[in-house]
Amino acid sequence: MHSKKTVLAAAFAAVAALTLSACGGDTPADPSVAEVSAETESKPATVLDQPFTKPDLVLTDTHGETYDLRERTKGRPTLIYFGYTNCPDVCPLTMSNIALAKRALPKADQEKLQVVFVTTDPERDTPASLGSWLKAQDPGFTGLTGDFPAIQAGARQIGIGIDAPKKEKDGTVVSMHGAQVIAFSPKTDKGYVLYGEDTTAEDYTEDLPEIIEGKTP
Repeated sequence: MHSKKTVLAAAFAAVAALTLSACGGDTPADPSVAEVSAETESKPATVLDQPFTKPDLVLTDTHGETYDLRERTKGRPTLIYFGYTNCPDVCPLTMSNIALAKRALPKADQEKLQVVFVTTDPERDTPASLGSWLKAQDPGFTGLTGDFPAIQAGARQIGIGIDAPKKEKDGTVVSMHGAQVIAFSPKTDKGYVLYGEDTTAEDYTEDLPEIIEGKTP
C-alpha cells in the first residue's frame, strides 16, 4: 500500500505546466486552494482532497450549437482537457491515449463516458476545424470553442493556467496551457482525479472503469 502526502493542487498544476514541450511553456496555473493526495510512488492519478467544482462554461460545440458544460455532463463521468489542435505533441497524444482507453471499455461504458476538449486557441479552432480534428481521435469526443476570456476563466476554475496564443518570431503560433486532464465523478459532478501529460493509454485503460463508477482509482 502506498503512503500519501498532501500538496497544493496549484503547485501540482504549476509543475505540470512547466513540463510542457513544444505545446506550451512556463505558464503558472491558477492559485487554487484545493489540496491533492499524491502517491509517494509513481502513480498517474493524483487524487484531490478538495475536489474542483465543474467549470461554469457555456461555449460552442463542433456543430455550432450552444453547449452548457455543467448541464450537458451532469451526472455523467467526464474527462476535461484544455488544449489546441495545432499543438505538435502533447495535445494529440493525450487525446489519442484517452481514445485508445475508451475503446477498451464495454460499449455501455463508452456511451456513459464524456470526454470534453476545450480549445485554448479559439481563433484558429473553429467549430468545423475542431470537429474534424476530434473526429479523427474519437467521433464521440466533444469539442468546445468560444471567447478566449471565457475559456481562460473556466480553466482557472479547475486550477489550469492558459495564456492567449501568441506568434513567435518564426511565424508559428503557440498556445501555452497546463496539460492536465481532470476526471469528474458521475455521483457528485466534482473533479476529484487529476492526470498529468505523462499518463499513458494503459494508465487510462486501468482507471476509466473506476472513474465511470465514481470510484477513486
